[in-house]
Amino acid sequence: MSFTNWLTAPTIRTVACKHADAEKYVVNNMLTPGKEYEVKNETDEFLFIIDNSGKVGGYYKTYFE
Repeated sequence: MSFTNWLTAPTIRTVACKHADAEKYVVNNMLTPGKEYEVKNETDEFLFIIDNSGKVGGYYKTYFE
């Protein structure tokens, strides 16, 4: 699947954010703990979701349940 189509692609599943405490990156502006997000694509290490900005962003799986 091409990344240019992720925003309009069907949702694979939904995941709930369990925390937004990151060591290196600032994610607390884009993720809200307890909120559910639509997963558009997934790799071994990352989930690509529609975040609080309304755009698709890639985040480590450790932030989600």
